[in-house]
Order: sequence, then C-alpha cells, then structure tokens
Amino acid sequence: MRNTRQTSYPVDPLILGRRSARAMSGKPLTKEDLMPLFEAARWAPSSYNHQPWRFLYALAGSPQWALFFSFLLSNNQVWASRAGALVTLISRNRFEKNDKAARLHSFDAGSAFENLALQGVKNGLVVHPMEGFYEEKARIALQIPDFYSVQIMIAIGWPADPECLPEELRAREVWTKRTPLEELVIEGIYR
Repeated sequence: MRNTRQTSYPVDPLILGRRSARAMSGKPLTKEDLMPLFEAARWAPSSYNHQPWRFLYALAGSPQWALFFSFLLSNNQVWASRAGALVTLISRNRFEKNDKAARLHSFDAGSAFENLALQGVKNGLVVHPMEGFYEEKARIALQIPDFYSVQIMIAIGWPADPECLPEELRAREVWTKRTPLEELVIEGIYR
C-alpha cells in the first residue's frame, strides 16, 4: 500500500511514514529489535527532565505474553495476536524529588511514545498505540503503583499484507488524512 499523504509544507518522510497499521506478520521480535525503540523514547523531552515514562513489555511467545494479551479488548485482540510485542506505557504522575503533582506527565509520556513510534518506522516496524484495553486489569496484574498513570498499550510487529486481516479491518488499513493546517494553527487569540 503506497503512502498517499500530501503536506502543505515539506515534512520529513519519516514523520509521514508513521501510521497505526494493524497488519502484522506474526514474525517474532527479539529484545534486540525492541531496545532501539525504547532508547529513542529515552531521549524525549520532559518537564524538569523528570522522564516519567516507563514501558512494561512482553514478547510474543514469552511467559508474560498471555497476561499482556488479556488486557486488550476483543476487537484489538483480533489483529494484535500477530504482534511481536505488547507494551504498556505508564507515566509517573508525581515528581520523585518532592512528591508534587507532575502536571505534564501525560504530555511527556506522549513525547516518549512518538520517539518510539518514529524509531519503529525507521526500523521497518508497525507501531500501533491502543486505547482499547482494560486499564485497571493491567494496573492490578502488573502491580503498577498509584503514583503512575496507565496511558496506553502498544502493539509492535513486522508489517504484513492487509489481506491477513478480517475484511472489516482491511478497509481501515489506509493512509489517513489530517485536518487542514489552517484549522489547527491560529495566530493570536482563539477564533
């Protein structure tokens, strides 16, 4: 499937190549395949250099895989079963240094995710973030402390032909468009 995205201004092809595809081959990932993605995430900016993000993961076929897979809603299980890794992204919502609320922890974790996703694109992987999971089940099973917020689950894998997906999901494997820049950027006050 060819990338048909058009920009109003020049943008690095790496950024345009990032999308949330679901078609994954089922080919195993190794720790060595994943660590460059986590390394990229490590270099994301964060408020006061707090680096609140933590990534908990399970490789397909590992003893932890079934547990992580059980957190997903059934509609995500359909396609994520072919992922090579499942990741839970959490972020510390209180500063370690003084236990005050870390207001930007979610923003910082999102920046770390984007670095991870872009490195995944560069490495030829599919990186798909998911809201559709049982957050509290993940919190309890993974023993996540209360001072962390559970943000998203991420499926990572080697790309595959969309034909491997059920028909209703194949139709969603498209290069999505974006809201026009003129609607997103406002000079001066909101109008």
